[in-house]
Amino acid sequence: MNRIFTYMIVGAMILGVAVGWACNQYLSPDQAKAAADGFSIITDVFLRLIKMIIAPLVFSTLVAGIAHMEDAATIGRVGVKTMGWFISASVVSLTIGLIMVHLLQPGVGLALPAPNAAAATVDVSTFTLRDFITHLVPKSIVEAMANNEILQIVVFSVFVGTAVSAIDDKAPAVLALVEQIAQIMLKVTGYVMRTAPFAIFAALAATIATQGIEVLFTYVKFVGGFYLSLGILWGLLVAAVVLIVGPRALKLMGAIRQPALLAFSTASSEAAYPRTLEELQKFGLSRKVASFVLPLGYSFNLDGSMMYCTFATLFIAQAYGIDMSIGQQITMLALLMVTSKGMAGVPRASLVVIAATLAYFDLPEAGLLLILAVDHLLDMGRSATNVVGNSVAAAVVAKWENQIDTPQDEQAAPLKA
Repeated sequence: MNRIFTYMIVGAMILGVAVGWACNQYLSPDQAKAAADGFSIITDVFLRLIKMIIAPLVFSTLVAGIAHMEDAATIGRVGVKTMGWFISASVVSLTIGLIMVHLLQPGVGLALPAPNAAAATVDVSTFTLRDFITHLVPKSIVEAMANNEILQIVVFSVFVGTAVSAIDDKAPAVLALVEQIAQIMLKVTGYVMRTAPFAIFAALAATIATQGIEVLFTYVKFVGGFYLSLGILWGLLVAAVVLIVGPRALKLMGAIRQPALLAFSTASSEAAYPRTLEELQKFGLSRKVASFVLPLGYSFNLDGSMMYCTFATLFIAQAYGIDMSIGQQITMLALLMVTSKGMAGVPRASLVVIAATLAYFDLPEAGLLLILAVDHLLDMGRSATNVVGNSVAAAVVAKWENQIDTPQDEQAAPLKA
């Protein structure tokens, strides 16, 4: 199924480029614009579908996740160390994405017209700490969900999840209902994402019809810049694990090569989970630590996905010539730190997170279509990065807990086999 979907994505990209180029070359500017408007019907529907699932998806996944956090608390020391590493890695990932997109500026020069006047005149200088703090708390959760106010939904979800977790029997009926809603929304999200090839075709065709084939060079810069950023993150992760675990950690990178390649080829880090767990145990990590850190990592340690959210959001702002203040960029990092934690296992989760972030900062939501065309290609890289990041986290926590076999044990095991 993944292979068929990949072929559909690639086919949609090729067909979209070809149709867009033909419209740009053989139609008058007015006719090309009319054709782009026709294609935009498909992309508008896709954007509305994305917006439709944001509120219930964030609420249900966050409440369910927080309600189960007591399981991690019972493990005590290991849970604290694991979460400490996850938070640190998240900050590093988001910050690298922020710095690299400013250095490379892949979106600068596109000068796309804002879809509406409001988006074109966003006044980021009016941001104040008071406005931000008071805006965190919803006056009505119904209003917050209706307007897709992501931070307000997160705040309400944290309160509900914490309350459920604090009840002795964990309100089983409520928790079961929330988990069922989460499962339903995950299924709905899967249905929505199946329409992605049509949206990709329409987005590319509309963009190239009006902007010309030259816009593809922007995509090359965007994709190349993101993979360069991932390379820097990989280097830091490897350096960190070698520093903490020792030179032996280099063998870990070789051990997880196949799971990382599987995640890259399928664009799904979840697909590589069983093999990753197996390889970590072969490397010498205790099953107790590996079985705890890896599942938690798939919910709280999506290094590649978080970097992508920062990189892509600011790329869109650059493409529309919108400057974001330092305060707003710091707020964006904090927002992504939280929202990315509730999106584990969601197909194309980054698109949902980015859509919510664009709406929160009044950035043109149509900018999502810019990255949609190459999202699958980038998803491959961030999925592999998620596998590497979670494997490094498991090794680091195991080292801190003295739960890694000695080199002698590691060398003796193959001889017995």
